[in-house]
Amino acid sequence: MPAPTPAPAAPTPPPARARLGSRALFPDLEVAVYLNHASLSPPSEPVREAVRHVLDGYARRGMLWYSEEMERRERVRGQLGRLINAAAADLALVPNTSAGVLTVALCLPWRRGDRIVLFNGEFPTNITPWQQAARRHGLDIVWMETESFRRDRAAALEALEDHLRAGVRLVAVSAVQFTTGQRMPLEAMGALCRRHGSELFVDAIQGAGIVPLDVAAMNIDYLTAGSHKWLMAPEGLAAFYAHPEAARRLEPNVAAWLSHEAPFAFLTDGPGQLRYDRPIVESARMAEAGTFNVLASAGLEASLGLIEGLGVDTIFDHVQAWHDAAEPSLIERGFESARMSDPGGRSGILSVRPPDPSTTPAWARALAEHGIGCGTPDGWLRLSPHWPNASEEIEHLLTALDQVRSEQHSS
Repeated sequence: MPAPTPAPAAPTPPPARARLGSRALFPDLEVAVYLNHASLSPPSEPVREAVRHVLDGYARRGMLWYSEEMERRERVRGQLGRLINAAAADLALVPNTSAGVLTVALCLPWRRGDRIVLFNGEFPTNITPWQQAARRHGLDIVWMETESFRRDRAAALEALEDHLRAGVRLVAVSAVQFTTGQRMPLEAMGALCRRHGSELFVDAIQGAGIVPLDVAAMNIDYLTAGSHKWLMAPEGLAAFYAHPEAARRLEPNVAAWLSHEAPFAFLTDGPGQLRYDRPIVESARMAEAGTFNVLASAGLEASLGLIEGLGVDTIFDHVQAWHDAAEPSLIERGFESARMSDPGGRSGILSVRPPDPSTTPAWARALAEHGIGCGTPDGWLRLSPHWPNASEEIEHLLTALDQVRSEQHSS
């Protein structure tokens, strides 16, 4: 009796695509208007499916699945390289943004008396490691104010150049300030650093995935960015970029077994390969010291695919249109806006605050009860939409603000 003809395989569904202003890929998101991507992005369904696929792969195949994740890691480096105009060979995947900062803070061959420019108002991730390096190596910290760049950008750049003329080893700055949303003038800062022989380190966690970044055009020596904000992936992973010349200057003070050339040879190539004298790689990948977060890597590949499909420039324009529509009505309601008049200083963040900034946390809690999710860094009410946010949400936000104000006045 002939064997039954097998049923044809079900067609593979096309890959999910992001659509501006659509939450279709976030079917379980309960927050009515989610404006907190500057804190953490909820995972889209493709991200969740990618993570499940990895777990299922390990459940079925155990260690045999590991090669799949090594290949994925290379693909993700390529995606990140395209995002910031860098070669994949110059990118590493590290546990978080702090790990990227610490890699440079711990591995630069500092000399006593070297000067570092830091910015008052930055998130502590881009302050504390440099303070520890200064304490350990006898470095001098030169402080500038992030607000000076928001008030008078030309004067602030002149002040920065004055410091650089006096001799500065490194300038450490965030691409976007987490409180006000000010996008820093990285291209101008990079040009000044290059002119005066200083290095530029950029914490890009509030920029990567939402504002255009180009490490070559901006003369950036080092850049790091975590995965869970504007890159819309799970926590526990970050990109770390080092220009090839800058990477060769780093001492391998954070190196471990995966930092060597051919680190897997003793596991795969037979006897006689277990050696401890293999050279340490002279690239950003020195920082990929040990076992990596494969779940976050899978989620990041999926989320970067969605971002690439839209294009960062397109996403940025979409978010700016959202801000353009919302900001005037917020100002009419008595809120002060931190958004810069210069479009070059704008980001994915629209920060506003009431006349009494001490009430900002209460405003955020009340808005949450009306289905609005936002952040409250340092007295600012931070609204941070991304590609899934629709302009129709603005009316919901304004209605909630009016209801909260009415509740405040009646209490």
